Amino acid sequence: MNRVLADWNRAVADDALTAMIACCGAKRWASAMVDQRPFAGIVDLSEAADRNWSEMQETDWLEAFACHPRIGERKAVHASAQSVEWSRQEQSSAASASERILVELAEGNALYEERFGFTYIVCATGKSADEMLAVLQRRLARNRDAELREAAEQQRQILQIRLGKWLMQ
Repeated sequence: MNRVLADWNRAVADDALTAMIACCGAKRWASAMVDQRPFAGIVDLSEAADRNWSEMQETDWLEAFACHPRIGERKAVHASAQSVEWSRQEQSSAASASERILVELAEGNALYEERFGFTYIVCATGKSADEMLAVLQRRLARNRDAELREAAEQQRQILQIRLGKWLMQ
């Protein structure tokens, strides 16, 4: 068994919760993960993460979204230090983006938040700043319900990537 997972299975609840909140800021999701311990292995953990995420609702999704910095920015208001570091890594392509792209991302982020009422969430891993901007512009044409569900799916992808990073510590 993975050492990090084995240690987490035995950890006190508060420490276990902190680890899960770094992977996804929805407290109800993190609590569900902690309550379902112990997990026999990584596959069980991953499947539980998806199953629990599928049971979340809009308030949980919005809580998780609030833990992400806007694409092209450095820090979210409600993020843990580990979450901030992972966001920095995930959005690393924005650091080398042109000034024009950064301005367009900032304008797009503001328009998105005005239109939908939450932070633009995209699984940024492996995407260039140009790609993230194109996705943002395409998603602005959606209705709120469709976009909320897409953002929740993007968050699910991010939490799976972060679980993998956490397990490799």
